Amino acid sequence: MHSNADTLLAQHPDIETVEALITDCNGAARGKWLPIEKLPTLLADGIKLPKSAVAQDAWGRDVPRIALDNGDLDGWCQAVPSSLVPVLTAAGVDRAQVVLTMFKDDGTPLLSDPRQVLAQIVDKLEQKGLVPRVAIELEFNLFKRPDETQTLRDALPAENETGGNLYGLSALDEHAALFEALKAGFAVQGLPYEGVLKEAAPAQYEINVAYSDDAVAYCDQIIRMQRCIRDVGERFGVLASFMPKPMENQAGNGMHVHCSLLDTSGQNVFDSGDVEGTSQLHQAVAGCLDLMADTQLIFAPSYNAYRRFQAGNHAPTQPNWGYDNRTTALRIPASPSQATRIEHRVAGADSNPYLAVAALLAGIYMGIDRQCEAPSPIIGNAWVADAANVSLPGHMAEAITRFSESANVRETLSAEFQFAFSEIKKQELAEFERRVTDFELETYLSA
Repeated sequence: MHSNADTLLAQHPDIETVEALITDCNGAARGKWLPIEKLPTLLADGIKLPKSAVAQDAWGRDVPRIALDNGDLDGWCQAVPSSLVPVLTAAGVDRAQVVLTMFKDDGTPLLSDPRQVLAQIVDKLEQKGLVPRVAIELEFNLFKRPDETQTLRDALPAENETGGNLYGLSALDEHAALFEALKAGFAVQGLPYEGVLKEAAPAQYEINVAYSDDAVAYCDQIIRMQRCIRDVGERFGVLASFMPKPMENQAGNGMHVHCSLLDTSGQNVFDSGDVEGTSQLHQAVAGCLDLMADTQLIFAPSYNAYRRFQAGNHAPTQPNWGYDNRTTALRIPASPSQATRIEHRVAGADSNPYLAVAALLAGIYMGIDRQCEAPSPIIGNAWVADAANVSLPGHMAEAITRFSESANVRETLSAEFQFAFSEIKKQELAEFERRVTDFELETYLSA
């Protein structure tokens, strides 16, 4: 057996099940539970799953042009041996987990697998002698789970609640046992937890995740953290939600991504020794701005996600940038010069972390490769100062069109991924557009 597996089972002899986990384009964890006796075979040979497993829609349905048109062919899922970890459940450490990534029969990466999409853009940067250092901030809500007599809307705080007790320690006290259980679950899996804070909206929290120089493995960890948050919330009778805009009149959930670039000597190529940053920083910013509207579908992948983008409501509405400016889409945080980085503030909490990081890195790659020139940074309130600028797509249909027709997306993220993600989102949009909402009935039924 693989040495990692020997060590794991020696330390945790009660493990009976291994979870083989692959992440689909929507960031949903899919795969199988296998008896622990299957672990050696899983690590050595992998397993087969339909290629469509990574290209399901939000409800876990096949997309015909992806699955059925080719007879729903299998892909080969290889285990990532270094990803093997124990899982702390309500019963103790009785499960192991390993990450899968999918290949075609000829051994080439399947680029509808979001992990492979990220891996190939990381490779492009490495060919330039550049290694991304990334970090993510996870925002989510902890809502009271409704009982059988209530609707999901009953789980939400009152919409007229004033303020969300930003940074309030009393709000952390309310869920102290839950956060301790989360911390324990993260520790068992070796996840890079760096603390929790109360965010701006009612019932909204943020977990900070430490920086990593391995962007692909880091996103494996983000998926695990989200899975752990949902599981622990369930144990404590709480609905843990990454929905980007669950409350109409409150701030939504974002997923801010930080990124710097290291050269072969480990030096930050954005570091100029002062606040301005290097020419490569400015090129990277320019590339991110150029690609931002075309990849809005990645940052806002759901019908609900577009509710976040309202001026003055904690989400950027235009492709712009600034120094230490939280109203811009790209922020260069105030920090020691050696920590100079880009903070990409567009993605909602429902954005697939592999894809959000891939889209950010694709913009950085494009800007440096083409030596793009950044516009002037925004000073002050970007929603006022930059009102004349072109807006990011504000509706899902517009975002699908921009993404599906973009030559830059095809060049940086691949035509294969562009086709698959577009088809998934077209199917989801069609489902929402055919629905008649309660609000429409209230407005028009007796008009």
